[in-house]
Amino acid sequence: MSLKVELKPGERFILGQSVLTNGEHRTTLLVEGGEPILREKDILRAEGANTPARRIYFAIQLMYFATDPRVHHGIYFRLVGEFAAAAPSSRPLFERINNLILTDAYYKALKEAKRLIAYEKELLAHA
Repeated sequence: MSLKVELKPGERFILGQSVLTNGEHRTTLLVEGGEPILREKDILRAEGANTPARRIYFAIQLMYFATDPRVHHGIYFRLVGEFAAAAPSSRPLFERINNLILTDAYYKALKEAKRLIAYEKELLAHA
């Protein structure tokens, strides 16, 4: 099964361990294989991991690209424990994310972690 990726001019993405940059024109790529791929808009840099939910997203991102994702499980589960203790209402989100991580569905876990970031923003707006 191939993945269709449409890129804007100059857009960057990560494919496996490589960062690729599109040229001057809009491009469509068909990617075949099992290498992890992440578009620029979904990439979180370390300096952007400046809230608890963003740090969790970053930990999942590290798992997604790691040869051995379990190396990052310790930090992830510590961050989740701290977040869930501070906001018990977040537990259903973590149940979904944890299940995805434990079944090696890291890309889907990243999508759920985006919901966690939005939820954190909502919680802070009402604090």
